[in-house]
Amino acid sequence: MPSKGKVIVLRFSAMGDVAMVASVLREFSVQNPEVELVMVSRAAFKPFFDEIETLTFHAIEPKTTHKGVVGLYKLYRELRKYKPTAIADLHDNLRSRILSTFFRLATYKIERIDKGRAEKKALTRSKNKIFKSLKQTVERYADVFRVLGFNVKLSHQLVKSIKSIPANAEELFANKVAKRIGISPFAQHIYKVYPYNKMEKAIKELDSLGYGIFIFGGGNEEKAIAEGWKNQFKNVKNLIGKFTLREELDIISNLDVMLSMDSAGMHMASLMGVPVVSIWGPTHPYAGFLGYGQSLADCIQIDHPNRPNSIYGNKPCLCGVYPCIDLISPESIVNKLKERLTNG
Repeated sequence: MPSKGKVIVLRFSAMGDVAMVASVLREFSVQNPEVELVMVSRAAFKPFFDEIETLTFHAIEPKTTHKGVVGLYKLYRELRKYKPTAIADLHDNLRSRILSTFFRLATYKIERIDKGRAEKKALTRSKNKIFKSLKQTVERYADVFRVLGFNVKLSHQLVKSIKSIPANAEELFANKVAKRIGISPFAQHIYKVYPYNKMEKAIKELDSLGYGIFIFGGGNEEKAIAEGWKNQFKNVKNLIGKFTLREELDIISNLDVMLSMDSAGMHMASLMGVPVVSIWGPTHPYAGFLGYGQSLADCIQIDHPNRPNSIYGNKPCLCGVYPCIDLISPESIVNKLKERLTNG
């Protein structure tokens, strides 16, 4: 079993998946301190890996420098200069396969993630569904390193790491509040998003209880929604578009709990050791994407024989007239948060 080496790690997107990789590499680096890691991902995701001392971050620029097969070959030539001993493909998409092929032809050792596609298809199909908990994605990432010959045992524990509050965010923490709740109410796929009118009811109740509320994530459209909540409720802060990813992570580390969809917000909070109350619609934590170290008991979801019907949330709910996520009451969300904050 190798105790040294240099491993190039490939995972280009999406944000939540890359954050999960960071959680795995943190533990890997502690257990394998002599192994150098080269993380290849989008430049925007570099802050996820800032605290891993044995890791070098190498940005992929898929829309410019590394576009197409020619661009990927250029990336291969850049990465070859690190003189790696192995390549860990944690993505298994077209880009990572092409890049891995260049390394394979040069006789480098390659190992690729097993995404369990057949199991996931069985979990989400409408007929003859096999409803069981599948291997967690973080364990699938760790398996790649195990096959390469490295020891890695994941603790699946949250590790709280409170960071200094960024200077430009200190005013957000000026008011004394009972507890601080982060809310990441948006997601890439609309079918994973809890209805805004119901989320507003939950926010109204949390605000009346004296909790500080911090809204994260989204673009201009989501920013406008969050700004409306900020203007309506005295304890709500809108962070969208105001901070860098590094600053957002530092802010999250100072929160008591995060409320999130099945989205990147959950995985960012997990990386910072913050417990998450998560809301699930057509997707399900059984597919393996529950945040690292998070508890199934903190997942809010409706039991229905047609759930889940989607792995990524890009398909509408098949639960009947009303999507299953619509059947979750704002009161149940508030109660779960209060329970989580009370029990620590």
